[in-house]
Amino acid sequence: MTQLAELARLGVATVHEAQGKTGLVDIPLLQIVPGSRAAGPARTALCVNGDNLMVHAAVANAEPGDVLVLTMPEPTPVALIGDLLATQALDQGVAAMLVDGAVRDLDELRALGLPIWARHVRAQGATKEHVGELDVGVVVGGARVDPGDVIVLDADGAVVVKADRVDDVVIAAFERDGRERALRKRYAAGERSYDVNDLRRLVEG
Repeated sequence: MTQLAELARLGVATVHEAQGKTGLVDIPLLQIVPGSRAAGPARTALCVNGDNLMVHAAVANAEPGDVLVLTMPEPTPVALIGDLLATQALDQGVAAMLVDGAVRDLDELRALGLPIWARHVRAQGATKEHVGELDVGVVVGGARVDPGDVIVLDADGAVVVKADRVDDVVIAAFERDGRERALRKRYAAGERSYDVNDLRRLVEG
């Protein structure tokens, strides 16, 4: 299993904890395709508010496996993505999209199956008039995303793994996952975290 596939399997919560509770995209995100999960290198587009010209550019220039991170200086509930752009992204080999804005055509997006996470669902469309920036550092939900950083997404939301930390984070997340699997078996067999983690002493003395 590749590192990216391993991060996608381990998931947002485990990765976030394993890298010292950093990198969390701390905004409410809608998982457009239920049950989807993904991990891949970020390809960023900084759009002008209410305009998705740079989304078209990002999709056209995307590489297979990219996670498109689409945002604006002041994210607003305007649809940056609909089914026509998602169709192109799927054909381009995009692994997923993180939309710090809105999407529309919800039923069609779900039918397409491309993993997408968005802050809003709104029918209001964007203009296509203003040039923004591609492949620049952006901040989404308090997390800095630079091109090439790895974005991990699942039902819990999204977390950013800095490009130079991927190897260490994969190892730490795998180790954490192993510990949690062992604890899960103990708890299912009747032990309780109250005692296993010595929490009783804190509460009862």
